[in-house]
Amino acid sequence: MIRGMARQTKSKKKPGAKKLKASGWQVYIVRCVDGSLYTGIARDVVRRMAEHNGDKGGSSGAGASYTRARRPVTLVYCEDADDRSAASKREFAIKQLSRAAKLALIAAGGALE
Repeated sequence: MIRGMARQTKSKKKPGAKKLKASGWQVYIVRCVDGSLYTGIARDVVRRMAEHNGDKGGSSGAGASYTRARRPVTLVYCEDADDRSAASKREFAIKQLSRAAKLALIAAGGALE
């Protein structure tokens, strides 16, 4: 009988009561000092920018090998993604675009420069 009572007193979740936590994943494009564009994903774009630029704020200061030789980099575009998978898929899609299409995306998305 106690078991039955315990089951009845368990809290029941109301539909829609669970809040979805934002994943925090973002897709970003940076412009390197040589004018080239680099696309990546990160949970913390500010920290990632510090890593790309070799600032002390970055954990290792290494950044991507591509941007390491093209410092400093400037963030020119950033968009939110639902999760890591969506961010990776969007990153791949952006990387398949021509340079002109990437520049149009940056202009349409509101350049962060």
